Amino acid sequence: MFHRNAPLTVEGRRRLIERCKTRPIAHVAAEMGTRVCFQMGQPVPAVRGTGPARPLQRTAPPTDRDPLPGDHEVGALRRERKWPAARIAFELAADGIPISRRTATRHLWG
Repeated sequence: MFHRNAPLTVEGRRRLIERCKTRPIAHVAAEMGTRVCFQMGQPVPAVRGTGPARPLQRTAPPTDRDPLPGDHEVGALRRERKWPAARIAFELAADGIPISRRTATRHLWG
């Protein structure tokens, strides 16, 4: 059973194969709004599901942890200088504390 937004039904595939016998495959595929591949010398529409390619991964729940190097400095620079996370990460890297912009953001909002 095909959903109503499916690019090709069984009948649509039959029509696609008939058209490909007399016209270039790429042209027919473009007209029908689909991609075409070959299987055993016959044009076969590339049918893909509408769901995700792989299951979504859940993130681990937050846990208590020891402070990382730069935790205190990130908050202090934000309070004192009102710098954004990118600038804080740049300044800490210059001071020998390598930290990414994303990590600085996580410290500020987490």
